[in-house]
Amino acid sequence: MFLNLEDYLLPCLNKKLFGVDCLGCGFQRAIIFILKGEFVAAFKMYPAIYTLLILIVFALLNLKFQFKHGRKIVLFLAIINILIIIISYFLKIT
Repeated sequence: MFLNLEDYLLPCLNKKLFGVDCLGCGFQRAIIFILKGEFVAAFKMYPAIYTLLILIVFALLNLKFQFKHGRKIVLFLAIINILIIIISYFLKIT
């Protein structure tokens, strides 16, 4: 089943047009690795994958349950994710 998903990945327009990876390159493949149970490979492919999943799950739960400090936690998780994405991107291109 998961082998078929790899046939339907969206191409990166930035990479296609300019030949340079974007900040999101590797995210789709990391999700497929997680679905296959290859958790280390998912992290190596896209280091922010787990923190992004935590952010998404928490943000959705916060919409439903309105936690007391939910907005601050979502903001904190978003900042952490942005930093991880930017740092891993610069490490990848150097």
